[in-house]
Amino acid sequence: MIALTHTRGQTWAVFGLARSGLATAQALVAGGAEVRLWDDNEASRAAAEAAGFRATPLDDAALAGCAGLALAPGVPLTHPMPHQVVANAHRAGVPVLGDIELLLRELKPVVYGVTGTNGKSTTTALLAHVLSATGRNIALGGNIGTPVLALPRHAAGEGVYVLEMSSYQLDLTPGWQAKIAILLNITPDHLDRHGTLENYAAIKARIFAGQGSGDTAVIGVDDDHCRAIHAELVRKNTGRKIVPVSIARILNDGVSAVDGKVYDNGREVFALDFPALPGAHNGQNIACVYAAARAAGLDVATIRAGIASFLGLKHRLQRVGMVDGIPCINDSKATNADSTAKALASFETIYWIAGGKAKEGGIASLRPFFPRIRHASLIGEAAKDFAVTLGDAVSHTLCGTLDKALDDALAVARREKLKGAVVLLSPACASFDQFKSFEYRGDEFIRLVGERGGLNEQGAAA
Repeated sequence: MIALTHTRGQTWAVFGLARSGLATAQALVAGGAEVRLWDDNEASRAAAEAAGFRATPLDDAALAGCAGLALAPGVPLTHPMPHQVVANAHRAGVPVLGDIELLLRELKPVVYGVTGTNGKSTTTALLAHVLSATGRNIALGGNIGTPVLALPRHAAGEGVYVLEMSSYQLDLTPGWQAKIAILLNITPDHLDRHGTLENYAAIKARIFAGQGSGDTAVIGVDDDHCRAIHAELVRKNTGRKIVPVSIARILNDGVSAVDGKVYDNGREVFALDFPALPGAHNGQNIACVYAAARAAGLDVATIRAGIASFLGLKHRLQRVGMVDGIPCINDSKATNADSTAKALASFETIYWIAGGKAKEGGIASLRPFFPRIRHASLIGEAAKDFAVTLGDAVSHTLCGTLDKALDDALAVARREKLKGAVVLLSPACASFDQFKSFEYRGDEFIRLVGERGGLNEQGAAA
């Protein structure tokens, strides 16, 4: 835990008591602050009280005199309208910020940050892995799972915090500054929370906020919004190094991952032959990590060796085992169609498990991949709508639940006996209709594969 000693003697409010919120409350108390906290969810309040806190509704009286409101990233800040507690804080003149802002104020640490609509978790974990393999003191956290205030405290000048940053977290970190910052891509997502795609892109661009001489900006340039952000970085350069990354073409000035190879300023540096990182989308992740690791002082051979030793990210194209010779792939983290497109592009013959709580647009954008799908086993609230979209183009079954879907997919795969086929859980949906999170959904898939005799070492360790 990182005790927030700079808050000693102050009174702070905390709203949202899941992992990051509870860690923030504990860090504030450890630093000598008084804490008033609340969550709309009764179970979360009970967990906080079990940890020794007393929950208090954060009305005007409770917020009076508070130095700040530490807001969990899942709580609406602006759209579709501010949560009532945010409105209360604004009325009381209490600043609203997140746990990462408190980390930066406490330590002024060296931070490497990663954001993007898709691929940010894999890229963050891979970058941390490559750096850690050299013996560097690395703490990995943020949106990837571990709350930042639950990470170890690095002494001044020692260690690096490698943080995955969601748009929600960037919105709550006004003092954000990263020595190395990566923006992978921007596609429509979270528009219910940001209002428009333009607002969402502007918040993502904050990953480069505050950078100057000696800092590095790594940015994918294969979508319109990122290209516009790159052009603005170049136009208003603050002295930082700017490294564009493409998987669509070989850049003469930048890093590329094209036709199975990584190029640095047009020169081939190594092949993309990493089994744990299949698909062109992982080419972008690898290229961005390569650029960041070079900026951090690593040589090519060290970077390649670090990437080769990476086993992959749980719930992201995670090969968890084989049932009757059929590989079962856990891609539960694919909560939108664009993310699922990356998975469908990675395999030629697919028995697809999809569905859940649908995102805007459904799966219509996945039509180009329908020829790869031998059969779809559909679950959750979106199943009927997905079936309409698939129509006669893809054989499908309305299964309802994940266990029935896995059995359905395996039954068709066993019957057809096609070489190179996989059973792929890549839902293209949020999990909240049936599961607490995509992690719970993925863990249940792993458990079900294990029940059917299919776990390998990676699945067993998951």
